[in-house]
Amino acid sequence: MNLKKYNVIWDKPGYSSTDSMPLGNGDIGINVWVENDGDLLFYISKTDAWDGNMRLLKLGRVRVHISPNPFREGFSFKQVLSLEDGAIYVFAGKPEIKIKIWVDANNPVIRLDAEGEDTFDLKAILEVWRSSERVLQGYELENGAYGLGGSPEPIIEYPDTIKNGEKNRIIWYHRNRSSIFPCTLKLQGLESLIGELDDPLLNRTFGGIIKCSGLENINPYTLKSITSKKQYNLAIYPFTSQKMPSGEWLECLEKAIDKLESINLVSAWEAHKNWWLNFWGRSCIFVSANGSINTEDTEGAGKAKGTEEIEDTERTEKIKITEEITRGYMLQRFMNACGGRGSYPIKFNGSIFTMDNFEEHAGEKCNADYRRWGGPYWFQNTRLAYWPMLGSGDYELMKPLFSMYMDMLDLAKKRTQIYYGHDGAFFPETLTFWGTYANSNYGWDRKDKHISHIDNTYIRNYWQGGIELVSMMLEYYFHTQDEIFAQDTLLPFADEIILFYNSHYSRGKDGKIIFKPASSLETWQDVINPLPEIAGLRHILNKLLDLPEKLLSNEQKESLQKFFSELPEVPVKKIYGRNILVPAQELIDKESMNIENPELYAVFPYRLYGVGKPELEVAIDTYESRLIKRTGGWHQDAIQAAFLGLKNEAVKHIVANYTSYCKECRFLGFRGPNYDWTPDQDHGSVANIALQCMLLQTDGEKIYLFPAWPEEWDVEFKLHAPMNTVVEAKLKDKKLKYLKITPDNRERDVIFMNYK
Repeated sequence: MNLKKYNVIWDKPGYSSTDSMPLGNGDIGINVWVENDGDLLFYISKTDAWDGNMRLLKLGRVRVHISPNPFREGFSFKQVLSLEDGAIYVFAGKPEIKIKIWVDANNPVIRLDAEGEDTFDLKAILEVWRSSERVLQGYELENGAYGLGGSPEPIIEYPDTIKNGEKNRIIWYHRNRSSIFPCTLKLQGLESLIGELDDPLLNRTFGGIIKCSGLENINPYTLKSITSKKQYNLAIYPFTSQKMPSGEWLECLEKAIDKLESINLVSAWEAHKNWWLNFWGRSCIFVSANGSINTEDTEGAGKAKGTEEIEDTERTEKIKITEEITRGYMLQRFMNACGGRGSYPIKFNGSIFTMDNFEEHAGEKCNADYRRWGGPYWFQNTRLAYWPMLGSGDYELMKPLFSMYMDMLDLAKKRTQIYYGHDGAFFPETLTFWGTYANSNYGWDRKDKHISHIDNTYIRNYWQGGIELVSMMLEYYFHTQDEIFAQDTLLPFADEIILFYNSHYSRGKDGKIIFKPASSLETWQDVINPLPEIAGLRHILNKLLDLPEKLLSNEQKESLQKFFSELPEVPVKKIYGRNILVPAQELIDKESMNIENPELYAVFPYRLYGVGKPELEVAIDTYESRLIKRTGGWHQDAIQAAFLGLKNEAVKHIVANYTSYCKECRFLGFRGPNYDWTPDQDHGSVANIALQCMLLQTDGEKIYLFPAWPEEWDVEFKLHAPMNTVVEAKLKDKKLKYLKITPDNRERDVIFMNYK
């Protein structure tokens, strides 16, 4: 397995941030590019840089100017994203200058180490664009500050501050002098909670310090070398905090820097490399066309016949496609690691790697702070980056998602009482990171409307995300066997979700719950007994009942069993002589409003049907007769096909996903914008989930190998399964060459679906 083969290498500089490579340590991210005949630049991002309007902003942009300029036309140039050690290298100029850029995996610091064969001058310039107060308008307001369009008050962006009078460092920050939090609570009927809940935006301060030995200020935003040197070690220390004056913010940052500067730089680099080594060693999928020639390590042994000139164009295309699949899987997982260990979950609409906006509306063009759909989280979109983390064993990356929803739980419980007068908790499909609706979705005009009335019909009765998050938490527990997580997070969260559904709906004469009013995702907005709710509750109740007795008492199990007995059956109808899953028992509104297939939620995310399960043909017939047949963005066809063992369908869709890129971007991991924004985190994540499930599926103690794997592909993989199980296998020329299941001291029912 050659990780270096999939490094991203460019032999020419670029022109703008759309020619950037991403890098990050999970909380701090940068987009790095070199401008032709110009400078090296990078944007700085952080997962908690929320402004007072709940937009996730860039911290700033750094321009590194080197003299003599190594990036002039005619000079050699190479820029490498090294996956194995989480760094970007730039080699340029004559004599050559080598630049290493890394975001310390273990510490909150960005480092740029530049070394030359001869002496050179270096200048570091902080560039900010939020330089004056301005009112957000047009599509920047409607989309980039989604939820605030239509506000009766102007939505204002406030400027950053660059500290004056510094001698050998640049200090800057953005401090929220206002917050939409109190007006949001007031609008949404939660005014009584204003003094009870902390404002998560007001006075939030984010920025940083730039330092480098041998550089001094020539103005507040520029450091320049005092004398020419052969080596520079530039350090940038991003920092976010709240509830303290700006002076205390700076004092805290300075104390943190003192600790970081006491760490030996060589030791920090070795620890950083070890983090990435462990990350890549934890899981992998390498796909290749079977019978393909190994072009590695041929030097000295003679080149294999046809290595450089393959006449069979079909075979050449298969090799290219499998390489793109492997690279696509790795780059999506890499970006999740770069942006997935911070204080807040990965934003589906760009993560922390948004760039200068390449779209233009009516002559208006926005900066890198812009993203379609703005700051709120859509659960249906957000979840897709997290499901493949189970298979890759990236459990630590899932914690920010769980933490955000647990932090919302108190507000959600109180809102349920205020809106509906009963216990439990519900979560809107589209929400702020503290748990309220986006204001425009809730509705600005409240005249003659009940407090619980939601203007946006797409999400009016859409609370499905709470059920699915319980399902994900259950899978996390079954994978990790983390009992503390089960007791402190899973069960308290599940209790409130189940209590809401148990309390919110009436029962019919047969004692069964009637889900009304209800919607079936966003597509069918007025239904009775939607399949996603019924399938989801059945799925999580069964999983909860499988928990060990030490986690769930007999009394709790009896309560869950009673609730399960009151659920309607999963809606099925006979159409043209075949039983087909349907979106709901009854569609009141006969017109579909979106392009989802809610009936297939019974396959994924709620695995009631699939490989090794009863009535597989019902689910396959449902898949084949689905209304919406497409892939890309958040569409789930690839995942559902894999879970149903439909290998040709799964292959078609993942190939389409992995081989489509953002045409405006140079980095192949930047996909989109599709329905959302670039880099679209759904597009690659859907393909990653599907690819994993084509190789490995589990059902209780059963392990299904290669349930949807095509004959023309070889593969070597390492994936994770429930009960802290790791499965490693190698398939070559349709034959299983290697299989290792760890631990091996447990009885396993391993089922080979196509190969043995």
